[in-house]
Amino acid sequence: MTEEEKKKLGRPFSEKPKVTSLSIKLDKETQDILNEYTEKEKVSKSEAVRRGIHKLK
Repeated sequence: MTEEEKKKLGRPFSEKPKVTSLSIKLDKETQDILNEYTEKEKVSKSEAVRRGIHKLK
């Protein structure tokens, strides 16, 4: 495999990604609340956190 072919593998490069990653620590009670919400609403944890953040406005 040439260097040119290696560069083409994987995700395309983006100078300004549309999303960012966030790592957080939760206590047991907060984690339980999040898990219950995601199961009830059938959404991902990421979506649940986004909804919560928007409610801070």
